[in-house]
Amino acid sequence: MSTPPLAASGMAPGPFAGPQAQQAAREVNTASLCRIGQETVQDIVYRTMEIFQLLRNMQLPNGVTYHTGTYQDRLAKLQDHLRQLSILFRKLRLVYDKCNENCGGMDPIPVEQLIPYVEEDGSKNEDRAGPPRFASEERREIAEVNKKLKQKNQQLKQIMDQLRNLIWDINAMLAMRN
Repeated sequence: MSTPPLAASGMAPGPFAGPQAQQAAREVNTASLCRIGQETVQDIVYRTMEIFQLLRNMQLPNGVTYHTGTYQDRLAKLQDHLRQLSILFRKLRLVYDKCNENCGGMDPIPVEQLIPYVEEDGSKNEDRAGPPRFASEERREIAEVNKKLKQKNQQLKQIMDQLRNLIWDINAMLAMRN
C-alpha cells in the first residue's frame, strides 16, 4: 500500500488539501498577478536579448561557403526563441487583462495621495484633528519656504556687502588722516 506524497514527506495535510488547494491556486490576487507580469516582462527582455545575440552571431548565406548544419541549428534556435517570445507575450496579455478585470471597479487614486505625511515628532497625519497633509502639499510648502529663504539670504548678502564697503571707506579715511 502506498502513502500519499504529503504523508511520505512528513508534512501533515494542511487546510489547502484537495479541491481547496486547486481553488486557492485559481484565485490569485492582483499583487501576485503583477509579480507574475513583472517576471514575464523580464523573461521577454531576456529572450529578446538572446534573439539579438543570435542574430549578431548568425551570418546570412550570401554565396559564401558556410556550414549549413550550423546555420540550420542557429535558425532552429532563433525560431524557437521567437515562438517562446510570442507565448510570453500572450501570457503577459492574459495577466494584463486579469489585472484590469480585478481592478475594474477601483477609482484611480493619484500617487501623491497614497503617500501619507508624517509629522516631525513621528506621529502620522491620521492622529491629528485637521485634514490630512500629503507629500505633495508638504513639497509645495518646502518650495515656498526655500524661495523665501533664498530671498532673505540675498538681502543679507547685500547688507554684508554694504557693511564691507562702509568699513573699507572708514579704513581708507583713517589711513589718509594718519
